[in-house]
Amino acid sequence: MAQDSIQTSKPRLQVFYEEKVVPALKKDLGYTNINQVPHLNKIVINAGLGDVKDNTKSFNMAVDELGLITGQKPLVTTAKKAVANFKLREGMKIGAKVTLRGARMWEFLDRLISVALPRVRDFRGISDKSFDGKGNYSMGIKEQLVFPEIDYDKIEKVRGFDVCIVTDANTDEEAKALLTALGMPFKKA
Repeated sequence: MAQDSIQTSKPRLQVFYEEKVVPALKKDLGYTNINQVPHLNKIVINAGLGDVKDNTKSFNMAVDELGLITGQKPLVTTAKKAVANFKLREGMKIGAKVTLRGARMWEFLDRLISVALPRVRDFRGISDKSFDGKGNYSMGIKEQLVFPEIDYDKIEKVRGFDVCIVTDANTDEEAKALLTALGMPFKKA
């Protein structure tokens, strides 16, 4: 079969963004040009694994879980300098991170909004106070079990990770309007 005949479809949330969110934000925020509408640049997922830095098997399991959740191989981060109080030497593996762009970014955000966040225990919405002043949003996930890719019987320890959603919005209000339009469940004030 020829490589050209294979069709790849866009992620569901990306199609929704292009067809519904962009025209709505353009109208609501009073933009004259479609290129003024904010869009997502990337999503960075970061997990600090300093508690298992000495246990290679546990460290690798945690990295593999992060890879399952994101669909991309994580980059293992190392210590930049030694800290004697933490028994940390320069170059030791202490965490993992994944930067998602393109289709994987849209797929992850779709699963985060529609599957993972509703599975959080006693969920009432996410805080709207976690914007950084430049249009980026950060949040923490307390347990990896909210993602359906993780098998409860195979996990060794409940771990959390940070999710940073990077947009090209100029202000926090524009970024919040973008994320709200995409379906991010912010707490009602």
